[in-house]
Formats: sequence, C-alpha cells, structure tokens
Amino acid sequence: MATIYRLATLMLFCFIQLSFSELVQEQPLVLKYHNGPLLKGKITVNLIWYGKFTPIQRSIIVDFINSLSSDKATMVPSTSSWWKITEKYKGGSSTLAVGKQILLENYPLGKFLKNPHLPALASKFNGVDTINVILTSKDVAVEGFCMRCGTHGSTRVGRGPVRGTYIWVGNSETQCPGQCAWPFHQPIYGPQTPPLVAPNGDVGVDGMIINLATLLGNTVTNPFNNGYFQGPANAPLEAVSACT
Repeated sequence: MATIYRLATLMLFCFIQLSFSELVQEQPLVLKYHNGPLLKGKITVNLIWYGKFTPIQRSIIVDFINSLSSDKATMVPSTSSWWKITEKYKGGSSTLAVGKQILLENYPLGKFLKNPHLPALASKFNGVDTINVILTSKDVAVEGFCMRCGTHGSTRVGRGPVRGTYIWVGNSETQCPGQCAWPFHQPIYGPQTPPLVAPNGDVGVDGMIINLATLLGNTVTNPFNNGYFQGPANAPLEAVSACT
C-alpha cells in the first residue's frame, strides 16, 4: 500500500511550516506539561477489529501504523518524519510496532456500542507500554460518534496502579463522512470545495487513518490526562489538535 505515504502530505502541513521557520529559529512547544508520564521507547499497538473489515482495509491500517516508525529512507514529507515531532516532548522517541490482533466479526456486543464498551473491549489485551486500538466497521454505531471521530483513554491493568492506554476510531463512510472523513468527502460545514481523492480509494478507511494519526500523537504525549495539553483537563486541547 505504497499510496498511503501520500496521506502524509495532508498531516504534515504544520510540520512543513515549522521546518521552514526552524531555518531561522527553533520553535518552542506551545503545550503546557502537567508532569505526568508519557509513552516513550518501544510501544506495542494491538488492534481490535470490531465488525467486518476486508483484508485490504486491515493491511492499509497496519501498514500506516508501521510506517510511523519506519527506519527506511523516505522522501519528505512522510509519515515517519511527521511522527518524529513527538521526540521533541520529554523522554525521547516513541517507536510504534503493531502487535497482536483480534477479529470480532460477529459483533459480540451488538452494532451499537456505548462508551463503557470501549474500555471493556480494550481490556482484551493487558500490558504496559501498549496502546490497544479499537477499530469499528462502517455498520457499527458508537455513542457520541460524529460529534467525535474517535477518542483515547486509559484502563487499569489488573488490580494494581498500572494503567494501559486505548484508542477508538470508527469508519465513518456511511454515518458521517462529512465530519470524520474530510478532506476525502465533502464537508458538512465551510467551503464546499471538491474533496480530495482518497489515496487508497476507500473514503472510510483513509478517513480513519487521519483520525488514528491524531489520536496516536495525542496518546503518546498525554496518555493519562496529565501530560501535554492546553485548557481544562476534562476538555484538553492536545498535541496534534494544537498544531497551528
């Protein structure tokens, strides 16, 4: 899925501007650090596929996650050069690699998931230095979907104080593509310019990748709601969202 690397041109807009300005002066981080732990070093990303995804759809997302920490020489802009921005936060680099995967094609919790279902699904994998990603198919509704295109949080590992992190991202192809699959679908609000062609020819999955990229960046820099963010802790403006 080599075409996925073209998606980086969209996500790297702020990085390109930052790079040009860095020729003059290093730009400081604009987010306040709240002294909490961050996810640094080697991080395993486990995938929980809820609903029906084709093998091609799954491979697109797996390739994207692995590309973030790829050490292969690539042209700039690229997903890996965008991800290197996370090294500017305390603690060094965050290296992601796809770990275990579960296919839940029989909708064990039904086709409408409430918020408590998300950490319950995430708990199918336990461990520290992991991010458990729940990916819901286009026919699965999730509480709050469309008002948000995904979310991240944390769960307790076992009975101890250690917490693990999770992400949920939904396929918005048939539910709210104008909100969650832009710029590959006509936006609901704002200028009605023609949408961009989805690089993999799949509006829903390519939209998921943009939202997944955002949430991965926010998770490693603010995993437990006491890392880097602006504003109130219950409604934070996090790293990727704060990009000017």
